[in-house]
Amino acid sequence: MQLILRVLAVLTGIYSLLLFIRILFSWFGEMVSGKPVELIKSITDPYLDWWRKNLNLRIGMMDFSPIAAIVCLSLLQNILFTLSISERMNLGFILAQILLSIWNIISFIIGFFIVIIILRAIAYLTNQNIYSPFWRIIDNIYQPLMYRMNRIIFGNRIGSYVKGMIISLLILAVIMAAGFILTNFLAGLLYRLPI
Repeated sequence: MQLILRVLAVLTGIYSLLLFIRILFSWFGEMVSGKPVELIKSITDPYLDWWRKNLNLRIGMMDFSPIAAIVCLSLLQNILFTLSISERMNLGFILAQILLSIWNIISFIIGFFIVIIILRAIAYLTNQNIYSPFWRIIDNIYQPLMYRMNRIIFGNRIGSYVKGMIISLLILAVIMAAGFILTNFLAGLLYRLPI
């Protein structure tokens, strides 16, 4: 039984990796094609389509339902792996895994914005063509967040563009670090629950 659970945990991890690769393919559109791409699409699209249809986590141009799909698989993988080792689980473990899964979604989104802001800052500082369609898409993704964070800090006196990017990066880094510490602390408490 332990071997079967461990194999299922590994297969779940492999499927999660395929989902991540499929998400990356969707960012590049028609530039990525071929039989391997079509094979991955045929394996992953039914699962992703179910999440898109039933959850509809689209916010503007961004669709966050694939993140929820991957987090759900991650939760399943953790449960399967734990059962393969200990053959028992308690409520505290399940609650801790749910908390960690929610944090995984939040930290992925924060990390995504950090990477986008860093890319945008590098492009700005190296005088790239900031008016190309690619950079306009990037601006549409991160500028609403940056604007709101800077309004909270500066009020109506929003600083320079570069200053705004730096402040946004600092805020996101602090949120990421504090969330990581708090989530792991709470998960540790939940793991110790005797229930």
